[in-house]
Amino acid sequence: MRIIKGALIGLLINLQFFTVIPICKELPMDKRHITYAVKTFPILGLLQGGAFVGVLYILMNHTPFSDLAIAFIIWLLTIVITGGLHLDGWMDASDAFFSYQKIEKRLEIMKDPRTGAFGVISVIVLLSGRFLFIYEIINTLTISSMILILCLPFLSRTFMGYLLLMVPAAKKEGLGYFFQKSVPKRSLMIYPVYLLLFVIGVAFLDRHDSWFVLLLVLITFIFGEMLKRKSEKWFGGITGDVLGASVEGMEWILWLSIWLLHYYVTG
Repeated sequence: MRIIKGALIGLLINLQFFTVIPICKELPMDKRHITYAVKTFPILGLLQGGAFVGVLYILMNHTPFSDLAIAFIIWLLTIVITGGLHLDGWMDASDAFFSYQKIEKRLEIMKDPRTGAFGVISVIVLLSGRFLFIYEIINTLTISSMILILCLPFLSRTFMGYLLLMVPAAKKEGLGYFFQKSVPKRSLMIYPVYLLLFVIGVAFLDRHDSWFVLLLVLITFIFGEMLKRKSEKWFGGITGDVLGASVEGMEWILWLSIWLLHYYVTG
C-alpha cells in the first residue's frame, strides 16, 4: 500500500511538472517521492499516448472534421499537453548548439531568456515535420498506427528518465540537477519491466504489431545512445534544456519512424 501511494504521488508530481493538467495540491518533494516520480516517467508517457489515441479515435469516428483538421488538433495537443516545456528546451539548446561556441558559452546562452534566430528556425522545422508526419499517418490510419502512436510518448519518457540519470549534470542547478541528485540510478531497473509488459500487452492484441513496437524500442535505444553521447560532447552533460531538447528530438525521430513504417509496412 505504501508503494502504491508513493507511486501515485510520484505520478502526480510528474503531471504537475511536465503537463498543463492542474494539480492543485502541495506535493512532497523529498528524495523518496522524487524517485517515484522518475520511476513513473514511462507511465506518464503512456497516459499522454492514451490521450492522443483517445482524442484521435473520437475525432475520426464521431466528428465530421477533415483529416487535415484532425491532424492539426492532434498536432496542437502534442504541444499543449506539456505547456511547451520541452519545446522551450529545444529552442534554447538549438541557439546554444548553433553558436558553435565552447561548452561554457553554450551553457550561458541557454540561460538567456531571449530566443535567437536559430531557436526559431529549429522549432519551425521540428513542428512542421511533426505536422507532416501526423497528417500523412492520419490520411490512411490503421489500428497498427494507433498502437504505435500510443507507444511513442511512452518510449520518449522512458528515454527521458534514462538520460536524466545516466548523463552527468552540466551544472549544479536547475530542474534537471534537482531530479538527478535525488534519484539513484538503480531506479531505472523498473524500466525494462514496463517495456516487457507493454510489448506483451501489444502481442496479446496482435502479435504482428508487437514487432513494430520492438522496432521502435530498438530505434529509441540506438538514437538514445547517440543523444546521450552528444549531450556530453556538446553541452558537457545534462541540463533541463538539454533534457527537453533530447525528448523533442527523440519524439521527432519516432514520429518519422512511424511515418516511414506507415508508408512501407503498415499502410
